[in-house]
Amino acid sequence: MVVHDIVDTIKAYDTIIIHRHVRPDPDAYGSQGALAEMIMTSFPEKNVFVTGLEDESLNYLLCMDKVPDEAYEQALVIVCDTANQARIDDQRYKLGDKLIKIDHHPTVDEYGDIQWVDTTASSTSEMIFEVFLSSKDDGLTFNDNAARLAYAGIVGDTGRFLFPSTSRKTLEYAAELVMYSFDRSDLYDNMYKTKMNLARLKGYILQHFSVSSSGHIVVTITKDILEAYHVSPMETSQLVGLLGDIEDVLAWVFFIEEDELIRVRLRSKGPAVNEIASRHNGGGHPMAAGATAYSWEETETISQELDEACRIYKEQ
Repeated sequence: MVVHDIVDTIKAYDTIIIHRHVRPDPDAYGSQGALAEMIMTSFPEKNVFVTGLEDESLNYLLCMDKVPDEAYEQALVIVCDTANQARIDDQRYKLGDKLIKIDHHPTVDEYGDIQWVDTTASSTSEMIFEVFLSSKDDGLTFNDNAARLAYAGIVGDTGRFLFPSTSRKTLEYAAELVMYSFDRSDLYDNMYKTKMNLARLKGYILQHFSVSSSGHIVVTITKDILEAYHVSPMETSQLVGLLGDIEDVLAWVFFIEEDELIRVRLRSKGPAVNEIASRHNGGGHPMAAGATAYSWEETETISQELDEACRIYKEQ
């Protein structure tokens, strides 16, 4: 079983470096951090690092380590929650001795000496807890902080257990995780608090959106809008779910202008959007995906593709 291969490989290495995807979310941080905690508490003699660009909005979960290049010599590298190699944060992942991929997204790249991809899992954090449950009789331990991190990742990727990816297993694992000692109220407060500038930008979006006849919404946030509301491109990730409760909306896309590209965030309540993302330098889940556009003309193409996906879905 692949989980046992992963655990056996972890046992064989003295240094383990854990990566995740760029522009992280709670599941990226949660799976990365929970895995690190599990390894450190199970094998205190090992050197364990987490790496990637720091996201201040997620520092309530954990902070990244400064990892020197030489640490990768003879190290095991584990990449969490990342379907394709281009989206791995800190491209030094290639410098390790062995590579493991743990992910719940549909496969984009076949990479890693060991690959565990489970698209039925709600989150990669759920998979990390499964590693523990499958191997706790083989020396693995899971502490309170690992539970807090895994729970945050599951909550984040299931939209507080509202998304269809929430399974019986997800709820059973969540029930086990809340038996550990951590402050759930504080965790929720940090996950869902909204800064004043973001609240005002939410108001702007709600006042200016329109629904197409096919049932999709396009939200365009230019650099001028970001500057006017003092919001960074990374912070806009907290806005993407804003339109999900609106009646008659099937799918929506956010185009966020950055210095040299346009960030694309796609969400859906029916039509698959990951195929659209894969055609535009991205990927993800059928109902939630991300991509990158390099011109406003390309965003028009994406909008047309989303419109077509919604029309086909309505005709089924």
